[in-house]
Amino acid sequence: MTLKSLPLLAALAVAAGASLASGQHAGSHGGDAIGQPGVAAQVTRTVHIDMSDAMRFTPASIAVKQGETVRFIVKNSGRLKHELVLGSVQELKEHYEVMKKHPEMEHADDNMVTVAPGQTGEMLWQFTRAGQVHFACLQPGHYDAGMKGLVKVAAGGSHVGHQH
Repeated sequence: MTLKSLPLLAALAVAAGASLASGQHAGSHGGDAIGQPGVAAQVTRTVHIDMSDAMRFTPASIAVKQGETVRFIVKNSGRLKHELVLGSVQELKEHYEVMKKHPEMEHADDNMVTVAPGQTGEMLWQFTRAGQVHFACLQPGHYDAGMKGLVKVAAGGSHVGHQH
């Protein structure tokens, strides 16, 4: 272990503690409350999202059905690194505070995709519960500048993962 890795370990410990304190498993980022990682064979549709240096997602609002597995194709049309992170408002705010303190922190979870300038990334996600799932860019300054969005998950049928 090096001194450089200490801030990362501290941030992970804080994140794990916050997750456990709220009754979630460490690293779950909301677990079933926001859904679960998707399986390519169950993708029901693809949604394209553009991230720009105007600190906006286009589109910033998406409607899906409960049980739907979505392939997000996320393009960074800007000159800055951007990311799309799914979560509850509370989880996103907590994660953002950690990112502000440790901007060099590299992280990769199933509920997020980080995209370099001019590149495109992909994320598969299954929305298992009706309600709202928020998304944001947690790069320092981006969330505060309004780089946020919303997935509205409509109640679906009993066949999770299948479109009717």
